[in-house]
Amino acid sequence: MSRVFSVRVLLCTASVLLGATAAHAALQFHAGQTDAGLRYIFVSGDFAYQDDLSVFEALALSNAAVAVTFQSPGGNIQKAMELGRLIRRLGLNTAQFRAVECASACSLAFLGGVVRYAEPGAIGVHKSSFSGDIPISTKDAVSVVQQVTAETITYMIEMGVDPALLQLSLQYDSDDVRYLSKSEMAKYKVVTLDFEAAQPPVAIQLPSPPPSPQPAPSQPTVASLPPASEYSSLTVPQAHSGRIRHPRGAAPLKALADGKSATLVNLRNGSPVTILGSVARWYRVQAHGQTGYMHDTWVYVDQYESGPFEQRHIQVKSFDNLADASAYVRSAPVPLAAYLATNGWFAVTLEETFDQVMAKNLAIELKARGAIPDDAYMTYGNTYVRKVCCR
Repeated sequence: MSRVFSVRVLLCTASVLLGATAAHAALQFHAGQTDAGLRYIFVSGDFAYQDDLSVFEALALSNAAVAVTFQSPGGNIQKAMELGRLIRRLGLNTAQFRAVECASACSLAFLGGVVRYAEPGAIGVHKSSFSGDIPISTKDAVSVVQQVTAETITYMIEMGVDPALLQLSLQYDSDDVRYLSKSEMAKYKVVTLDFEAAQPPVAIQLPSPPPSPQPAPSQPTVASLPPASEYSSLTVPQAHSGRIRHPRGAAPLKALADGKSATLVNLRNGSPVTILGSVARWYRVQAHGQTGYMHDTWVYVDQYESGPFEQRHIQVKSFDNLADASAYVRSAPVPLAAYLATNGWFAVTLEETFDQVMAKNLAIELKARGAIPDDAYMTYGNTYVRKVCCR
């Protein structure tokens, strides 16, 4: 059954929050109700590892709450993400107002809302920090940072938030806070609606899960196929120029279209090449005054739209037709995209791209959670022509 969430009714919580006092201690949960009848949970205090979130769940269920709001300077980010996932599992919404604080780890808990609203300046972010008296080596610190970063990006992807938000937060030290503007919250998908843009009274209808498709005996039904617009631009443009992009930092220019043939010269990543033609999976190219062959997985083609030159994709699946690729993307637990590849197949990847370290750690984390297959892998995606699904 679908749920209806009133856009205007969240504003009624503001008067309650304006009178709240700061509570920088272990998390506390209080149930409330606005004059308009909206039941909500007010979360206050610092996020701590030992916080018992079963108290929050019991309170939310017993009071039939539909929204959560916060007053917290942050704390343990793992606990904040745990609360965010619980909020999402319970189907609750989140609202945050500038008169009270939701910063650092609290911002992660806020992202758990199915529907999210925040006033400009109500959400603060910064980089996380180590605390306590336990000594930690530089090597261990780097490992911990990489692990926490991967976990945070995984969480943001699960919540439908642009992981680039983490890059913004890393620009601000732990003793500083960057409060997000209205445009930034929209850009990074921190919020899902804008009260000012809505014409009241407006209700946001949260979609119900689609019914199971009923395919015809001999061919797929029209409903099971992707929209016709997704079949547009499925032609592969002619490759004319490109740059070397190889995992080892350089690629060999071969005398023949054969990996075992003589190497004429090794070209470093970023070296430009002119593409004269192709033979099977090999480009005939001209570079450094010589003509030879480059495998198509070694060349970033300027005429393709595979993403930023420096970034990596995480490919999770491939299909020989767009219908199956689209269905897989739409049913996945994390945001995915499908790319047309030069061989006519469709590569399914995480929707965003990442630097090498981030992609590696993120793939490990998502595999551990069962969010992507164990055989998913990191790739430059040089054979990706363009994204064809499924915004």
